[in-house]
Amino acid sequence: MATIVNSIGLRGIEGYLVQIEVQIVPGKEGISIVGLPDLSVKESKDRVLGALASQDCELPEKRIIINLSPAEQKKNSPIFDLGMAIGMMREVHHFSYKIPNDAAFLGVLSLDGSIKPVDGMLPAIMAAREEQIKTLYLPHIHDLPIQEIDGMELRFVTHINEVIESFSGQTTLFTHTSSKFTPQESTEYTPVYSKDFKDIIGHKHAKRAFEIAAAGGHNILMSGPPGCGKSLLAETFPSILPPLTNKERFEVISIYQLAREKNDSYQISPFRAPHHSSSAISLIGGGTHPKPGEVSLAHNGVLFLDEMAEFPKRTLDMLRQPLESGKVTISRAASTATYPSRFILVGAMNPCPCGYLGAHNKYCTCTSKQVIAYQNRISGPMKDRFDLLLTLQSVSLAKEGVEQRQCSAEIRKRVVEARDRQYKRYGDGICNGNAPNELFLECTPLTSSQRQMMQQWSSKEQFSNRVQMKIHRLARTISDLQGQDELTNESLWEAVNFRRHQLRDIQKVQVNV
Repeated sequence: MATIVNSIGLRGIEGYLVQIEVQIVPGKEGISIVGLPDLSVKESKDRVLGALASQDCELPEKRIIINLSPAEQKKNSPIFDLGMAIGMMREVHHFSYKIPNDAAFLGVLSLDGSIKPVDGMLPAIMAAREEQIKTLYLPHIHDLPIQEIDGMELRFVTHINEVIESFSGQTTLFTHTSSKFTPQESTEYTPVYSKDFKDIIGHKHAKRAFEIAAAGGHNILMSGPPGCGKSLLAETFPSILPPLTNKERFEVISIYQLAREKNDSYQISPFRAPHHSSSAISLIGGGTHPKPGEVSLAHNGVLFLDEMAEFPKRTLDMLRQPLESGKVTISRAASTATYPSRFILVGAMNPCPCGYLGAHNKYCTCTSKQVIAYQNRISGPMKDRFDLLLTLQSVSLAKEGVEQRQCSAEIRKRVVEARDRQYKRYGDGICNGNAPNELFLECTPLTSSQRQMMQQWSSKEQFSNRVQMKIHRLARTISDLQGQDELTNESLWEAVNFRRHQLRDIQKVQVNV
């Protein structure tokens, strides 16, 4: 009868239970690993053999078959090393203790029997908890927030001997146990940001737009001459977003572990700003063995595309699917992975090739044809996915320098209150910007007069159905910021003014010139 040991496999950030079945059968001496293993898993047999030899574990001159079940799922990580070694040692009667049925084993082996971590340990731990695993053996990870992982006993081991000794109770391992898991509850933490909205002079209209974007999870596109403050506004934007909940933090840490990226703080929303020369693979994700791209690294945070018109048009259009679904699926011959990508997209671009169309202090030298060609680098379907469109101008420091400016903490407080209203309305941490259409329309219907106003605006401005929904969602967020339970006409009017296609208005200005 085969020896069965539990472990965890990964498909992107999603995990699933893997049963490692070890059996000795008559035949030519050797080890066979089946169950769609990739090269890193096939190499496990040599690492396991070295680790068993260091423990004086003798293997019979027979065939050892290791089956990784479910057999139809591709296995692409050396995380099964520890489970394979435990199963083989038990099958050859190197120890007689029973392996717990509700325990799982994670970690890669060194030739001396020591246990090391691999990429993706946190998503594997979370998957083990979802699979009702009660005890998890794993190597110690320094940046793992173990104090917040509840509902499962974690046993940290450094050597395979410690695992075997724990079966008999001969050794006491460093463990962490808790009985309750609250993924939505944020830890008490005072975020520290490098930039603050009180340091931005002027741009009251833009600050209002960013507050609405933060409250409802809306995308925003800025257009303006060089040096008017587009990048500063975008870089300060994370300071008014709510701190991440425990569940969101775990998702962010998991993605960064899989991508082998570092983050200065997992308490605040991530901010990613790829250069416009970035390839499609670096932006969306991919490779022979799919890795997360910038859209996934910005999950639960902000993706800022500066000089957006300089990005290849094909690359920008690849953002359309993750913007709609909140996830990206990467299919390769070796494997297929799905990563979450729920982010707020902030774009910034110049209005024309020279950058000074409509500027008050410099004259634009571009022709109408050049302006239209430059703005058409962003396709119509991509523009439709922006909720707010802003046209910025340079600010006079002498006029605006003495104004009273709100700090980010004050704005963030209003944003948190508005989001709380949305969470109560939709549940499950859903915002106005990403709520499913059916749920949103059910919770926020328009009155007959409001529908008539929307029809008039849409006919005049030639708004698509998607843009009309964007205006509806924006208005709901504005009402939430005002503490209103019902959708007001004033919020609809403000929303449609934010959504007006200002880039087209700039083209008209150029044509008239």
